[in-house]
Amino acid sequence: MKLDENDIVTQEETGEAAPIDEVEDRVEATMKELEGKAKKNVADGLQDPELAQEGDRLIKEAKRELADKEE
Repeated sequence: MKLDENDIVTQEETGEAAPIDEVEDRVEATMKELEGKAKKNVADGLQDPELAQEGDRLIKEAKRELADKEE
């Protein structure tokens, strides 16, 4: 069986994102969420409200990014 080069369509031509890029974005968002949770836990131990707010912000931002990736 021989492939006809004229029938091949690349992801670049279709505008479709490569699966590895999609996974990378989800991993980055998940890591951001984990960083936020860690900061919040440290802030609770240190009783640092600013650090707790930053942790909450990171968690919310990461969840929003993950929700956008699922759409």
